[in-house]
Amino acid sequence: MAKVYLDPITRIEGHLSIEIDVQKGKVVDAKSKGDMFRGFETILKGRNPVDANQITQRICGVCPVSHGIASSKCLDDAFGISPNKNGRLLRNLVLTANFLQSHITHFYHLAALDYVDITAVLSYKGNDKKLKNLKVWAKNELESKKERKDQLTAVSPFLPRYEGDFYIKDHDLNMAAIDHYLKALDIRIKTHKMVALFGGRVPHLMGLVPGGVTQVPTGSKIDEYYDLLEEVEEFVNDIYINDVIALARAYSDYFGYGTYDKFLSYGAFEENPEQTEFMLQQGLYDGKKLQKFNSENIREHVKYARYKSGSNLHPYKGETDPYPGKPGAYTWVKAPRYENMPMEVGPLARVVVAYLSGHEGVKKEVDGLLKVFDADLTAVFSTLGRHASRVIEAKLICQQTKIWLEQLEVDGEPRSTYTIPETGEGEGLTEAPRGALGHWIKVKDSKIDNYQCVVPTTWFCGPRDDRGVKGPVEQALIGTPISDNENPIEAARVVRSFDPCIACAVHIVEGDREIGKFRIC
Repeated sequence: MAKVYLDPITRIEGHLSIEIDVQKGKVVDAKSKGDMFRGFETILKGRNPVDANQITQRICGVCPVSHGIASSKCLDDAFGISPNKNGRLLRNLVLTANFLQSHITHFYHLAALDYVDITAVLSYKGNDKKLKNLKVWAKNELESKKERKDQLTAVSPFLPRYEGDFYIKDHDLNMAAIDHYLKALDIRIKTHKMVALFGGRVPHLMGLVPGGVTQVPTGSKIDEYYDLLEEVEEFVNDIYINDVIALARAYSDYFGYGTYDKFLSYGAFEENPEQTEFMLQQGLYDGKKLQKFNSENIREHVKYARYKSGSNLHPYKGETDPYPGKPGAYTWVKAPRYENMPMEVGPLARVVVAYLSGHEGVKKEVDGLLKVFDADLTAVFSTLGRHASRVIEAKLICQQTKIWLEQLEVDGEPRSTYTIPETGEGEGLTEAPRGALGHWIKVKDSKIDNYQCVVPTTWFCGPRDDRGVKGPVEQALIGTPISDNENPIEAARVVRSFDPCIACAVHIVEGDREIGKFRIC
C-alpha cells in the first residue's frame, strides 16, 4: 500500500492537502487537511453587531457575497426585522450574479485544466486573436526560462500540472475548450459588474446591510443589469452547457467516481416576504429518503480538528479555541454533522433535493441529461454530477432572475430600518455557490457576545467526526483509481469537483519564521 500526498491542492481558495492510501491502483483511505487557522469568530467578539456584515465578508475574497448575505440575515433575525420587498429581491439579484460568476469560474478556470491540454495552444495555427495572443505569451514565457524548474512555473496557472496521458484527445474539442476558457474570463467580468450594481462593489460589498441593501434600484441600473444578464445567459445556454456535456462524454467513467449519497440544502433565493419559500429548495436526503430540514439538528465535532473547544456543539454554543499541538488531530477544519450524518452540500445537493421535491425545472434538466447518457439518477451522485449541477443551476437562475427584475419597485426603498437590541440571538442561513452557509450570533449589551460560521467547505472537507466517520470528501475519494502515484490527477479531479474554499472553512497561518522587521513612521 502506498501513501500519496496531494499537497497543495491547487486552483482552489486556501490551503488544502489530501493524504490518500492507494492499494492495487485504488484509493482505500483518505484524509482531508485544512492547513491554516484564522479565528474570525474571535475577531468579532465584543464588536458592534453591524460590523459582522463587513468583517465576515473578509473571510474570503471569493465568497464575500454569500457571507454578506448570511450575515445580513443573521442580523435580521437578531434584530427582529425582515427585509422589505425590494431588499429581498435585491439580495437575490446580488447573490444570483455571484452564483453565475462562481459556477462559470469553477468550471473553466479551476476544474477544466484537469481535463484540457493547455499546452496544445503552443501548436495553434488558427486565426483566433485571443488564442494567437495566448500562444505568443506562453512561448515567450517558456523561452525566457532556461531551467526546467523555471519553465514549469513560467506559465502559471497553466503549469505546473500533472504530467501524463490524462488530457482530452480530441484536438478540436481541446482547442475549443481553451477558447472558451478565455471567453469565460470576459463573462466573469460581466457578472462582477452585476454584483456591483446593487452591492456597491466587488469584492467585499458595501451595500449589504440588515434589512436589505443600500443601493436604490433605479431604472438605469435595472436596465444595465438586464443587459449584462442577457450576455451571461447566452454564454450559459450556448457554450457552458455544451462544454459540460462534451466533458462528460469524454470522461464518462467519472459518473462512477467521487460518489456520495447524503445531501443537505438550506435553501436560497427567497420567494416570499416570510422567507419560507425558496427558488433553490430547502431539505435533505439521507441516502434513502427526502427529509425536512431543522437547523437545531446541526452539531460540530472536533476530535480530529485542532481545537480544544467543546465537541458536538450547536453553533449557538460553538467555540473557536485553537490547539495547534492537539494529539490525533490532522486539520483546522471542524466536522459538522446533521443528526450525526456527514452531509455533502453544494450544487449537487441542491439539485438532488429539488429533483426529489418535484421541482419542474430541475427535473426537466436532469432528466434530459440522464437521457443523453442513458443513466439513472444515481449517476448524478458523482464527480461529473457536480459539474452538471452547476450548469443546471446557472441556466435556471438566469431564467428566474428576469422575473425578480420585473418585480422590483423602481426607485423604491431598498431596505427596512433597524435598531440594535441590548440582547438577542440570530441565525442566518443561505446557500453559497459551494453550498449551505450558516452564521449564528448572540448579542449581549448591544455587542457581539458570540459569533459562529459553519461554511460549505467545513461540511464537505471536514475530517472524521467523534465516532471516526469520514467527511464527505474523504469518503468520496474511496475507490477512485490512481494510475500513477506520482501524478494522482484522478483524486485531484474528485476533490476539485466539490470546489473547496479552505479560507472559509478554517476561519493567521502557522509558523515561527521571522518574515521581516519594519519601522512604522
